[in-house]
Amino acid sequence: MERAEIAEQYTWDLSSIFPSDEAFLAELERAQAYPAQLAAYQGTLQQAAQLLSFLRLDDECDVVIGKLYNYAARKSDEDTRSSLYQDYQAQVETLVVKAVSACSWFSNEMLGIGAEAMEALYAAEPGLELYRRSLEQVFRRAPHVLSPAEEALLAAAQELSSQPENTFSMFNDADLRFDDALDSQGAAHPVTHGSYVPLLMSQDRELRKSAYSSLYAAYGQFRNTSAAIMASQMKQLAFFAKARKYGSTLEAALDANEVPCEVYTQLIATVRENLGALHKYTGLRKRVLGLGELRFYDLYVPMVAGMEMRFTYEEACELILKALEPMGPEYLAVVREGLSQRWVDVYETPGKRSGAYSAGSYGTHPVILMNFQGELDDVFTLIHEMGHSIHTYLSCQNQPSRYSDYVIFVAEVASTCNEALLMRYLLDHAASTEEKAYLLNHFAEQFRSTLYRQTMFAEFELKVNELAATGAGITADALCEMYAQLNRDYFGEDVVVDEQIALEWSRIPHFYYRYYVYQYATGYAAAIALSTRILEEGAEAVADYLRFLSGGCSKTPLDLLRTAGVDMATPAPVQAALTLFDATVDELAALLSA
Repeated sequence: MERAEIAEQYTWDLSSIFPSDEAFLAELERAQAYPAQLAAYQGTLQQAAQLLSFLRLDDECDVVIGKLYNYAARKSDEDTRSSLYQDYQAQVETLVVKAVSACSWFSNEMLGIGAEAMEALYAAEPGLELYRRSLEQVFRRAPHVLSPAEEALLAAAQELSSQPENTFSMFNDADLRFDDALDSQGAAHPVTHGSYVPLLMSQDRELRKSAYSSLYAAYGQFRNTSAAIMASQMKQLAFFAKARKYGSTLEAALDANEVPCEVYTQLIATVRENLGALHKYTGLRKRVLGLGELRFYDLYVPMVAGMEMRFTYEEACELILKALEPMGPEYLAVVREGLSQRWVDVYETPGKRSGAYSAGSYGTHPVILMNFQGELDDVFTLIHEMGHSIHTYLSCQNQPSRYSDYVIFVAEVASTCNEALLMRYLLDHAASTEEKAYLLNHFAEQFRSTLYRQTMFAEFELKVNELAATGAGITADALCEMYAQLNRDYFGEDVVVDEQIALEWSRIPHFYYRYYVYQYATGYAAAIALSTRILEEGAEAVADYLRFLSGGCSKTPLDLLRTAGVDMATPAPVQAALTLFDATVDELAALLSA
């Protein structure tokens, strides 16, 4: 169905960003003045009043450019084939580079003032106190700040860093096409990014195999192109990490979010220590499905046949409201606003960006992109993205713009906590033993796909970066061999690792987000702990959790999570979640053998 045929109530409302393209273009034109205005402050920041004036202008620039980018990107994602909005987005990205370049001297000038002298400036101008945490970050990163000329050069090169992701997006979302899948009766089924997983959930194994083969046949044709795009991503990460004197790309990426590298490596180590539970689960799946060989296209189909759960979008909305009742009236009121005021772009249309996300900018309401297919997974996607949106909404409502944009490490906690509450609600209200087994299967799948699979992705991303650091070629053969071995390690001997799954790396957009995926796994572990606390302790736990959601980046991410009641600096939350997975597999096995 074409976008113009979709009822307005199922499309997002972008008017809180800009009411029209004309308003966007007018603001884009006005914003062109910011780089020169910001650059004019160079050499004047030793005066407290000038420093405060600069910081306030910098905040204003960030808010305006944030809105500009949000609008252009959202319009482009409505139809990735549209050259008009691709051009708008490119213009905003160019402006971002100019603005960053115009401020490239800032860190050096602040370091020249020195942390001790700053105390006199705070005393002279109380308005600067708002910026204390932000300015302390500058001094914390002093070892990675270069000379003014070098900073200007890096800022000018920043636009190049987004090109691997942009190239992948155009290839993956706008250009790539898949052959129809055929079911056991010979009927054809369209294969798209949105329909692929629902097809793999079919009880018709021939359809699953055909969809799997269709998808990877397309990616296989471009394996060398995909490897070249991946190699360019690794090279740009290495360039910026080395330029800023970091020991590795991992250190550079995590330092930006104030997350120790040990959190990343500790996650991989803890998950690897618990691979036995995943192997037990794949063995159970193989036995229950009665298969001589368990293939990767057999991992998504529910083990409880004939128990398909389907939902209209309206039913999905009603269900998530019930599941989120433990979060209290304040949280629910915002969810209702989002569902009724067109925060969500619901259905798949030609050219629309695949997948799902929540996006927002200061001074606007957040919006959610979905490709709703009516599956239970889509209900989880809706409640997941709504978690992000409420996090954005509360942080923007309770923090100044400087501290409203929470870091990615905490982002996935808000979304997966919602998912955990939905699963607990569904299990508590299961109508039969069969339905409970179906839901436990789904719960186990969340662990498999989030805690295990995303950690496997994280390990792959780390290994590819480490390979690139040695100077070795990032070839399709090398990537496929590495990815195949990781699948053997993680999924165990009961799953056949074939040439097609070895290509899966080539279709994962998150590998272009700079060490993003591990946060799905850490976020899931934290969410399991927090949702348990909310259900067991009630109002006090909810109050702590809402303070966390309202915190933006006003504290380090680990400190924000400690406020909510979980310490991700230790392996305990990850281990506890994996222990729960092991128990879930045992409970599921008992129900299926009863």
